[in-house]
Amino acid sequence: MAYVTALEDGLLKTMSKMGISTVESYQGAQIFEAVGLSSDFVAEYFEGTTCRTEGIGIEDVEEDLRKRYAVAFDDEVDMERQGEYEFRSDGIHHQWNPSTTGTLQQAVRTGDYETYKEFAAEINEQTETLQTLRGLLEFDTDERDAIPIAQVEPIEDIVTRFESAAMSLGSISPEAHENMAIGMNRLGSNSNTGEGGEPPERFNTEKESKTKQVASGRFGVTSDYLAAAEELQIKMAQGSKPGEGGHLPGKKVNDMIAHVRYATPGVGLISPPPLHDIYSIEDLKQLIHDLKAANPEADINVKLVAEDGIGTIAAGVSKANADVVHISGHSGGTGASPKTSIKNAGLPWELGVAEANRMLRATGLRSRIKITTDGGMKTGRDVAVAALLGAEGYTFGTAGLVTSGCVMARQCHENTCPVGVATQKEKLRERFPGQPEHVINYMTFVAQELREIMAELGFETVEEMVGRTELLEQRSDVEHPKAKKLDLSVITEPPVGGDDRTKTVEQNHDVDEQLDWDLIDAAEPAIENGEPVAIDADINNVDRAVGATLSNRISRAHGKEGLPEDTVHVDFDGTAGQSFGAFVQSGVTMELTGTGNDYVGKGLSGGKLIVHTPEDAGYVASENILVGNVALYGATQGEMYVNGQAGERFAVRNSGVKGVVEGVGDHGCEYMTGGAIAVIGDTGKNFAAGMSGGVAYVYDPDDTLEENANTGMASLYDTLDTNDRQMLRRLLENHAAYTDSERATELLDDWESTVEDFVRVLPDAYAEIIEERPEDDVRTELPAPATPSVDDGSTDFQVSTDD
Repeated sequence: MAYVTALEDGLLKTMSKMGISTVESYQGAQIFEAVGLSSDFVAEYFEGTTCRTEGIGIEDVEEDLRKRYAVAFDDEVDMERQGEYEFRSDGIHHQWNPSTTGTLQQAVRTGDYETYKEFAAEINEQTETLQTLRGLLEFDTDERDAIPIAQVEPIEDIVTRFESAAMSLGSISPEAHENMAIGMNRLGSNSNTGEGGEPPERFNTEKESKTKQVASGRFGVTSDYLAAAEELQIKMAQGSKPGEGGHLPGKKVNDMIAHVRYATPGVGLISPPPLHDIYSIEDLKQLIHDLKAANPEADINVKLVAEDGIGTIAAGVSKANADVVHISGHSGGTGASPKTSIKNAGLPWELGVAEANRMLRATGLRSRIKITTDGGMKTGRDVAVAALLGAEGYTFGTAGLVTSGCVMARQCHENTCPVGVATQKEKLRERFPGQPEHVINYMTFVAQELREIMAELGFETVEEMVGRTELLEQRSDVEHPKAKKLDLSVITEPPVGGDDRTKTVEQNHDVDEQLDWDLIDAAEPAIENGEPVAIDADINNVDRAVGATLSNRISRAHGKEGLPEDTVHVDFDGTAGQSFGAFVQSGVTMELTGTGNDYVGKGLSGGKLIVHTPEDAGYVASENILVGNVALYGATQGEMYVNGQAGERFAVRNSGVKGVVEGVGDHGCEYMTGGAIAVIGDTGKNFAAGMSGGVAYVYDPDDTLEENANTGMASLYDTLDTNDRQMLRRLLENHAAYTDSERATELLDDWESTVEDFVRVLPDAYAEIIEERPEDDVRTELPAPATPSVDDGSTDFQVSTDD
């Protein structure tokens, strides 16, 4: 029974990470790629499965099985663990082992390049201990004449191409996170926030990460966060666990982490496997546009996982106007990655970079986009191979942590890291030994090793080295019987096409046509001097991400706090395009009389959105959809009132917004971690799935919510206490005042009766926390009462959208 249960759990895990819902869909889905198997073997037994590297056949498989069988049934053989996941002195070889870890740490702490070269030699030499595909490649030094190393570009220029990997604050300690950022900033390089956000106190200091990640959880993604970035990275997936979301255990969510992520201390946080605003390449293009609108000065980076077909996806990313495509390899990742992913998911970046570069060159798109990569990079030789395959930027994750003191204890998920790298426990964090100089020394050593290789190959700059695949060839001196059967021509094959080898052309993001520029001009008195401003404007469905650029200017001028409530009040009339009200900052109120497309209020950052059904509409407001799917995705603060129904996934990953809607489609309040939502109409199925914080109130006179709700993490309560009644009444009063909602007015007119038909939806973990810490109860944080429109002395503007 235990064996069957384990098989079922494993199968469900694999299906879920691939987005497969039924066994029928799993059968014949061809979701695997064979690496290291012969094409004849694959064609015979796994027909249709991709196989690009050749490798062993059925005879070799049989031989391995017979050996394992003999070992398993030999009473004289000790069946101790062989170190499949953790190092064992007499077990499987790991590149990160006590020798390599200790040697690297000694090198960076003493600043001794010769010691670093000992480390690099251990990593690069793979004659007997084969570890990577790049270890089976060698440089063709006969193609070009060597040059003196003095002619090679300096270390200071090379390190600007390096970046530290996306490791979230929460998964690693503040000390480790800041140490990486300081070290990379001092080098003139970039560090990456990871998906956990960044404390605003670090913005514009040397502790800031220049690359800020936007992932499925949208933790801490606010207008201010986006405005502070030099590069914004959309994390489509993670190389070490593609197809999976993340889970930060509640014991790691302390007050500081909760503050940054707009969450509740002690409550675990879940990142959904997919980004819920991306289900097609068109959706990705929309998010790229949204982020560019939220920060026109930032480059947009899309992080993908190496896989078969990555070339086609990279071409789509280029056409979607991304500035950078990042190819993440299977290796790397923290010790918190699931074991099923550590060994059986993702592909080496060598395959991904080579394919992406080839396709981009062949389609004439290479000049429009930069390629960067990560996945177990450790040495200058690794960087040299990546450059020759077509990558222009190089990212280091685990190696950076090792330089900062990581000893590979593999306890990252337990919050018990003995050296304070991957823990939030203060006593353990005090042991953190890392210094920015250690990171600087490491990156400098890698760059110096790269310079030596460049001199040997005759390259003066990395730029002229990128994409010169002809200088790589498969090693012929490999004696390992299985490795000798590999064919890596799929990696070393030179690209075809006359396009440039590197990014030379800037993308056109179309943000110059944003309606926001007219709004910014009209709102100048408010942005500059805090004077109230009222604006009237027409809007139509080509006006996308309206409010994002306006909020960017407010964030740049006033920081996280924005402006006082209702300082900028904009009345729109018409049909809004995608992402209306995205990332709207505090102090901005946007009213729309008409309808909104998908993603209304995405990333709402303190502003107020009000959507009215037109007075002359020929339908009942509460019975018709007024805003599209995925409204309030990743919203952090503010209010939203919708005088009609919303589509699917309303308030997904909402972490602080309070609002009212008159009906929702499927998956409402999914993965919600904060805020308060009142639904005064029907709900679709799977309501509150993955909900870990905040509260929802659902008007349920027909008792249908129970069959529609997902109670895996949240419970339904028929009785509302005093806090509930106060919060719900305030929300409905505001809704009626702002939108003239007939439904809200009816409920309030018969309040003592109708309040009994509301059901409270409260996450179980959140309920336990607020019982211990009442100050974290969102129900005590009532939104301000609605105020009637009066002449407040604001300056009035009319914005015309006519040509």
